[in-house]
Amino acid sequence: MVYIALLRGINVGGRNKIDMKLLKQTFERVGMNDVVTYINTGNIIFSYSGLSKSELSRILEEAIHHDFGLQIKVVIRSVEDVREIINAIPDTWKNDKEMTSDVSFLWDEIDDESVFENLIITPNIDTVKYVPGAILWSVDKKNVTKSGKSKIVGSMIYKQVTVRNVNTARKIYELMQAQIDSYQD
Repeated sequence: MVYIALLRGINVGGRNKIDMKLLKQTFERVGMNDVVTYINTGNIIFSYSGLSKSELSRILEEAIHHDFGLQIKVVIRSVEDVREIINAIPDTWKNDKEMTSDVSFLWDEIDDESVFENLIITPNIDTVKYVPGAILWSVDKKNVTKSGKSKIVGSMIYKQVTVRNVNTARKIYELMQAQIDSYQD
């Protein structure tokens, strides 16, 4: 099974620095296969069979703590989970000069549509969708100061998500799919 491990809060603002080459070695040390890292913000694609996502998360969190001395939350999503999320993102959403669009991957504890009850969504400014495993949020950059998106920072929800822009999320899925395709060759 192909998975993505999404690490929250590493290599951001000079905090929780982890070298991706060393992180790859950590994953391999605890038995993960075909390990590939993508950019410096904690996106690790790997394959493994025999354990649940929560068991994998626990093992990887413990390994990161052991090797780097950091308490880092690791969210695990299967290629099927990510495919469902990617398919829910409108093709027009992007992260560029005109638009900011993000995927907030949810901790299992808050992975439910009721998460909307704790979000501040500005009508006619924010476009927000729930899909199992994530909140999708898009806003035109000219309206970003009017958006409720920035108000999530510091909230209880913010502490239970790890955010990737849609360009990164799409690339992660592409890399996961390439790993599957390599098995079939």
